[in-house]
Amino acid sequence: MLSHLIMKELKAILLSPKFPATFAICSILMLLSVYIGIQEYKVNSEQYSAANQLYEEQMHQAHSWLGLRGVALRKPSPLQVFASGVNYDVGRLAEIGTFQSSGAPTLERSTYSEDSIFAIFRFLDFAFIVQVVLTLFAIVFTYDAVTGERESGTLQLLFSHPVARVQFLLAKGIGSWLGLVIPLAVPLGLSILLVIVMGVPMAGVEWLFLALLILASLLYFTVFVVLGLAVSSLTRRSSLSFLVSLSIWILFVLVIPRAGVMVAEQSVRVPTIAQIDGQRAAYAKDRWAQFYGKLDSTFSHNRGEEVTEEEQWARFQQQDSLRQDVQNQVEGNDQRVMEDLRRRKTVREKVGYTLARFSPAGSFYLAALQLAGTDAGIKDRYEDAILQYRNLFKEYVAEKERRTPGQGGITIEMNSETGFKFTGMREGVTLDVSDVPRFQPPSRNAGEVVASVVPDLGILSGFALIGFMVAFLGFLRYDVRQQ
Repeated sequence: MLSHLIMKELKAILLSPKFPATFAICSILMLLSVYIGIQEYKVNSEQYSAANQLYEEQMHQAHSWLGLRGVALRKPSPLQVFASGVNYDVGRLAEIGTFQSSGAPTLERSTYSEDSIFAIFRFLDFAFIVQVVLTLFAIVFTYDAVTGERESGTLQLLFSHPVARVQFLLAKGIGSWLGLVIPLAVPLGLSILLVIVMGVPMAGVEWLFLALLILASLLYFTVFVVLGLAVSSLTRRSSLSFLVSLSIWILFVLVIPRAGVMVAEQSVRVPTIAQIDGQRAAYAKDRWAQFYGKLDSTFSHNRGEEVTEEEQWARFQQQDSLRQDVQNQVEGNDQRVMEDLRRRKTVREKVGYTLARFSPAGSFYLAALQLAGTDAGIKDRYEDAILQYRNLFKEYVAEKERRTPGQGGITIEMNSETGFKFTGMREGVTLDVSDVPRFQPPSRNAGEVVASVVPDLGILSGFALIGFMVAFLGFLRYDVRQQ
């Protein structure tokens, strides 16, 4: 009986005008979004390769170790084709220099900062289509699942036969679900084929993440299929059912995720970048003022005294030691301030994400971005890797300068006749940069990524289960004899 009811429901959906409209819209949007995403990925990959090549050329043209500069480039992710997330908001490169500021390195030159027109309408991707478009179709397919049968009189006729109510609800839900899977599966299969044919390099772990993204999508629109079924079981008129279902859709998809972020922003205060820069600048200014004041007092105390070459060199070393101490204090303060900023941001993100997960849309989108590697954490992951690279790069330059002093660098010589002598860089010097450390993009552990999305998959499953329980309990009290 159940299979008969499912086939009846599926046949009704396939023959209704809603199905071809859904199939056409999903196919056009999905194929178009994936094609555009592939083109954008290729452009980003070309920019990444060109920037790496330019960096290599600049290194070979350097004339001094102290003048050598490194660069950290953000590598494009193939899965950004399906879920772009913050990929276009975050910067694409960070320059590393020996005399660079001690503050935390930041990624610069994002797509939206260079081409702001894209920030107005954003990008259309698979995650957006599932999150907004497909769930709206799920409401359209199921809002009259029970009320429509009641208003047409077929509900009373159907239950004149020995049909269990749970079988009726399961048939309605499964039939509607299959009616939505078909418009999704066909263009999705063509999209994956398009990714393969157009040469997007997908590794094994990325295919795993894509499979999990599809699973999350299925769970997500299952929630809205069950939601429409539950509302239809609790109302008596199709018009009222559609209005209530649409209101809940707006609340879940558009309101709660954004409201969660807004509440988190108001409840967890995070200093602005201007405030952070002001704190760092004020501390550095105070410490350097004390340093120069101490130097002035020392010079004024010893002014006019005749000193030997050894004493003069000892004073120079003492001043350099004091300068290094101040530099270390400033760098330590910068690190403490930035760590506090990172901690506050992490707390705010956790609060915002927790509140957003009260909506299935929030859980789905957060899981999608985690799997695609385009979540908000991409900035922190890269900047942590860039900080490690900067320390490694500076250590490398310092070691090279120590081993080959004066090779294009700046040397200080002192003798009794000429005093201090500074020698600048020489244009003819060629550096051996074959062993210069290169930046390695941060890798993601597959186990950690899967573990991070399991709670969201569980939340989506819980929403679906609760929705079906509400539909079943509501339908138990439904009077099938009334029209």
